[in-house]
Amino acid sequence: MTPLSLTVNGHRIGASVEPRTALADFVRDGLNLTGTHLGCEHGVCGACTILLDGVPARSCITSAVSCDGAEVTTIEGLDNDEITAELRDAFTREHALQCGYCTPGMLVSARDLVVRLEEPCEKRIRVGMSGNLCRCTGYVGIIRAVRSVIAERRARGIPAEPDGGRKTFGPAGAHEPAEAAARAVVSTLMREALQPAATQTEDEGDFIPAARFEQSLTVAFPPEEVFALLGDVEAVAACLPGAALTAPPTPDRVEGEMRVKIGPIAAAFRGTARIARDRSTHSGRITGGGIDARGRSSARGAVSYRVLPGDAPGTSLVEVEVGYTLSGVLAQFGRPGLVKDLASRLTADFAGNLEAKLSGGDAAMAPAQELSAASLLFGLLRARLGALFGRRSV
Repeated sequence: MTPLSLTVNGHRIGASVEPRTALADFVRDGLNLTGTHLGCEHGVCGACTILLDGVPARSCITSAVSCDGAEVTTIEGLDNDEITAELRDAFTREHALQCGYCTPGMLVSARDLVVRLEEPCEKRIRVGMSGNLCRCTGYVGIIRAVRSVIAERRARGIPAEPDGGRKTFGPAGAHEPAEAAARAVVSTLMREALQPAATQTEDEGDFIPAARFEQSLTVAFPPEEVFALLGDVEAVAACLPGAALTAPPTPDRVEGEMRVKIGPIAAAFRGTARIARDRSTHSGRITGGGIDARGRSSARGAVSYRVLPGDAPGTSLVEVEVGYTLSGVLAQFGRPGLVKDLASRLTADFAGNLEAKLSGGDAAMAPAQELSAASLLFGLLRARLGALFGRRSV
């Protein structure tokens, strides 16, 4: 349970709630303010609309604990409100309600428009009320009611408040003075401008990956030579498609970038990683993460490897275990099966480049190109078709 303190309809309220409790459930079940109705519970229908620090907000998708310190006004808190009283009369006069289920949310949203709009513009009212759905009326009476209240108040010389009395910057319930919040935003933008490729820390000690998979590759060189080359960070980066160093590496730390392109989505993950190696077991571990500064996707990962003698004399078997977590736009492409298939193709390209590097023939090494899902998937499709027809021909 989380302690919560907020002002509801002018009364200071203190309570303890579960972090998952929605504000709508808190006011209805905890405070018995059932005038706030629940409809879709996805923030779409607007039946649950309340005022949060004076701004209309969907209470069904607002967590109660996020409103700590806020001022909440439900439809009950508007009983003696002059604007709401005028709207209630107008709704009755214009036949703007039938079943009435959507009406509390309608009144809260309409009140905000009455406060803010300088003129009773039907188009702007329709846009402003578009987040409140009604299954009964067809909206004609609702629009007429809101227009009439705006027109009457302006005729009486009551001016509009373009900002609706808002005193905060950002979403409803931000609780931060506009001036201070604006300074914080400007500071953040300037910091990002000075460091456009913000990096993610390499300290991944508490990292628990969302998915894991294992890969292996065979290299036609003895384990000692392969393990030694894997310790050369610059050489490894040159062999890995899409990878590039962004700063001189040290034996235990590397800073770099990995470019990925999947369909129309391109990302350049820039970050840092920590390197640990054990010569006695020919094993190593790389942990780190990166952020795509433009697309705001992020990736964290841990790669463990071990170099073993291969089946044939003078060859090596490199066993690799990968754990990773994707977030942001690219996360939708992060299904374990797809990532594992792509990694298989990437591993094959890396193995070929690694052998070329060990041979000392840089000219023969395949270029480390940007990782492209199109080329990788084409290669996978070709390999799978070959395997399929191969089995049929047996």
